Amino acid sequence: MLLYTSVREAYSKAVKTAIMDHHAPVTSGLLLKLPFSTIFEYLQMLQIISKPMKDIGPRAMFYLAAAVSDFYVPWKDMVEHKIQSGSHILDVKLVQVPKMLSVLRKDWAPLAFCISFKLETDSNILLNKARGALEKYNMHAVVANELSTRKEQVVVVTIDDKITVQRDKSKADDDVKNPLIKLLSQRHSAYIEDSKRTR
Repeated sequence: MLLYTSVREAYSKAVKTAIMDHHAPVTSGLLLKLPFSTIFEYLQMLQIISKPMKDIGPRAMFYLAAAVSDFYVPWKDMVEHKIQSGSHILDVKLVQVPKMLSVLRKDWAPLAFCISFKLETDSNILLNKARGALEKYNMHAVVANELSTRKEQVVVVTIDDKITVQRDKSKADDDVKNPLIKLLSQRHSAYIEDSKRTR
């Protein structure tokens, strides 16, 4: 995919670096990014990818950055043709998206290192929700982020830890993603080593 945009000269270098940093893991084969349009495509791709990842065991990492959607329109309720604008009221029936994290951990890739995210707007419930997700879905880590501060700071919740990760404020263009990925990579490496010892 090519992206053409016009950028002021002062920001040109920063934009170029950001684009290159974004594409480097993909082009080097370290990160697989898959586009999807529907919840059906997402869940099918997650299953298709997860099952072969089972073979590489603890070396596999799933970084499930966000809930795709909380609700969806079931296939059976989708209309075949364009909805006509003449009707003044439109009723839409939404169904909750099935929670697949526990299926991923239990069946599809039980030895993979799994990280999920919990986004909330209320900081008072965020850590409890993250801890609940950690236990309910048997995640190795849950990244708790509050909507208003998510680009500045997140909290990584694990079974024995709660680590605050912040962007480096001394660098104007720094992002919380860099220290977060570094921490999660270290945790994944430790998990791989622990798995070797317990075999």
